[in-house]
Amino acid sequence: MKIATFNINGINKRLKNLLDWLAEAEPDVVSLQELKATDTKFPGAAIERAGYGAVWRGQTAWNGVAILARGTVPVPTQLELPGDGGDRQARYLEAAVNGVLVTSIYAPNGNPQPGPKFDYKLAWNDRLLAHAAELMAADVPVVLAGDYNIVPEPRDIYETRSYDDNALVQPQCRKAFQRLLELGWTDAIREAFPDETVYTFWDYKRNRWPRNAGLRLDHLLLSPQAGTRLVEAGIDRHIRSRDGASDHAPAWIRLE
Repeated sequence: MKIATFNINGINKRLKNLLDWLAEAEPDVVSLQELKATDTKFPGAAIERAGYGAVWRGQTAWNGVAILARGTVPVPTQLELPGDGGDRQARYLEAAVNGVLVTSIYAPNGNPQPGPKFDYKLAWNDRLLAHAAELMAADVPVVLAGDYNIVPEPRDIYETRSYDDNALVQPQCRKAFQRLLELGWTDAIREAFPDETVYTFWDYKRNRWPRNAGLRLDHLLLSPQAGTRLVEAGIDRHIRSRDGASDHAPAWIRLE
């Protein structure tokens, strides 16, 4: 089973990019983030014609998450991240596909920090940790896939001082990611590239793609039941080079 996560950065604007990649990469499950589309504007018919069933939570502005499954329809198990009934931001979706629970996570950016957006980011991460602990206790294969908006380590960002005050690299956020790993989740991309610097995001500004000035923001964390089945992982870096591309590239794993 090939499972991918892809911040599409506007699903309707980049629908052709998405459909081309689906045809080329043939993932079995895809977590999409930053749809920038309401529920009624989600291009479900086009995705169905490409051979994928879908569940989604749409929203305008910067949010919206979806899960696609090749040849079947994902069975949703959570439509929002538990822990705050008043949170209306479409940032979390969870579904079962062929015996594996898969999430689509679009964690808050948190900028500017300090401030209310950063506080929301930290509180959201605490909720994710609590729910991740519950999923771990369920003793089933789970893939926590998505855009975490966290650079886990200094080697996960190009050499720069320009991000020093950015929420993505703050110690509290890196600690939140580390706490997930301490629960027993496996960072699949780091597992596959233990000694390499790899990125999943390159900002449109300041020539960062041609300079390979990237960040690793998109992660697939595996429960032990999924981690033991990991056979391969990668980043479809070349997708970032295409006309009209998202500023993220798809990251993926293959489970036996």
